[in-house]
Amino acid sequence: MKLLRHGPAGQEKPGALDGDGRPRDLSLLVPDFTPQWLSPAKLNALAAIDLRRMPLVPEGERLGVPIAGSRQFIAIGLNYRKHAEEAGLEIPKEPVVFSKAITALAGPNDDVALPEGSQASDWEVELGFVIGTTAQRVSAERALSHVAGYVLANDISERDWQMKRNGQWIKGKSYDGFGPIGPWLVTADELPDPQTIPLELRVNGELRQDGHSSDMIFPVAHIVSYLSQFMTLLPGDVIITGTPAGVGLGMKPPVFLKRGDVMTLSAGPLGTQRQRVT
Repeated sequence: MKLLRHGPAGQEKPGALDGDGRPRDLSLLVPDFTPQWLSPAKLNALAAIDLRRMPLVPEGERLGVPIAGSRQFIAIGLNYRKHAEEAGLEIPKEPVVFSKAITALAGPNDDVALPEGSQASDWEVELGFVIGTTAQRVSAERALSHVAGYVLANDISERDWQMKRNGQWIKGKSYDGFGPIGPWLVTADELPDPQTIPLELRVNGELRQDGHSSDMIFPVAHIVSYLSQFMTLLPGDVIITGTPAGVGLGMKPPVFLKRGDVMTLSAGPLGTQRQRVT
């Protein structure tokens, strides 16, 4: 299934795409896509719904973050060799792990407001996933069974805050709206191999990033297993997996976002995003 949430910010209702790609409202059957609705049993119950009988979502309705009530927002850095090289950093021997604030989460087409005084805000198209069942010290072989589904993400980053303000990445990654995900969550049964996703990002129509999840240094199964050795992953946790080459920081000279720019992202079955910078 492709699960989504629609409506004004803070008032989103659950929905899903039908077989013709039309969004249907599920709020008469489901209160919201909170973490408990990400278990295999709940997802199986959702899959049994005849979506054609559900009301259509009004055309043009805003899409929000496709899941509600996430506890944490984890990110993996430098997970594509060419991106590490363009950043002038060593290829990591283990995953580079950092966090983004939950308040950074945003809908896929919400405007992105630059922080006051920002001169170095950057784009990063990424594959993301959402945990469906508790994962604690799991093997790589079992890791994907703990994933509820996959999302398209933009790991927007203020590079000066990230790299020049005492080197704490979370500061440059956590501004409100710096983590658009969606438009929907593709459930794991529809995407058995997450290393098959093309990733593209354009700024004002100009191609900036053109990558593929098969090029990740550490694939999704490794990431789930690795993280679960250090922390318990809970249903609803959002994890994004790193960006391919083509970020503004890596351009010569560097190019960063400015007000009026438009970012468009795509990732095959994970859908598309469009964000206007304000």
